[in-house]
Amino acid sequence: MKTLNSIPNRTYKATIFAMLFEDKEHLLELYNAVSGKHYTNPEMLEINTLENAIYMAIRNDISFLIDARLSLYEHQSTYSPNLPLRFLLYISALYSSMTKDANLYGTKAIELPPPRFVIFYNGKDEQPDRQILKLSDLYTINEECSLELEAVMLNVNSGHNKELMEMSHTLWEYAEYTARVREYTETMELEEAVERAIEECIQEGILKEFLEKNRAEAKNMSIFEYDQERHIKQEREEAWEEGRKAGKRDMLWKLAEKKLRKGKTITEIAEELEESEETIKEILDSRKE
Repeated sequence: MKTLNSIPNRTYKATIFAMLFEDKEHLLELYNAVSGKHYTNPEMLEINTLENAIYMAIRNDISFLIDARLSLYEHQSTYSPNLPLRFLLYISALYSSMTKDANLYGTKAIELPPPRFVIFYNGKDEQPDRQILKLSDLYTINEECSLELEAVMLNVNSGHNKELMEMSHTLWEYAEYTARVREYTETMELEEAVERAIEECIQEGILKEFLEKNRAEAKNMSIFEYDQERHIKQEREEAWEEGRKAGKRDMLWKLAEKKLRKGKTITEIAEELEESEETIKEILDSRKE
């Protein structure tokens, strides 16, 4: 069985989450918690993560087979409505690999493991404990479609999804470690905050074995993750400011018009765009012929 000391070399910066749950015992615990299953043998897991599947800077975190079921797990520190599309790319690559020697034009049906898509969210923005992201939400026209993909997004920040955390102690420990890093970065430099969180967690038995065996790599990954999180936030703020200067009303009209075509009400659009109902109504009315 692959141990925490035999993590393969990667061509991208991994995350603490991905590294932690590459361990089969931890991954089986998490799978049981999410699925409600009660498997006990970690060797039943066949990990098939697309470690080198890099496309426009996106990558597959963890994918695996167990009992003829395929699961794709993604960890996210920023909310993205595009995750169903990314999952579609991942599952296409996985199915392509699984069927490369099969006769796709034959008369015999090719058997495929049914997939399940799960997102583990631990970003700073407030999100519900559980929500469903759909591929159809990205379609330009709101009508019945022939291709759908649904992904479950679970909020794994400290204090959320308590039942899930109770069933996966490793996930709870991960959430606790993450919360401490975030808390300490508010009052100290990032490197010092990460070091303090690691030291405290080891002393209190939180991810103790993992952090002791992988302290240097875990520290470097945490620094990279939070630097990246800050960079993304800064880019969004800069992009919003540029958009405001270039014509905020035009941008709001395009967003509001798209949501209106999907059947959203003025109230819902205003809430999602964080504008008043009067502003949204005035912008939409101003573009009517």
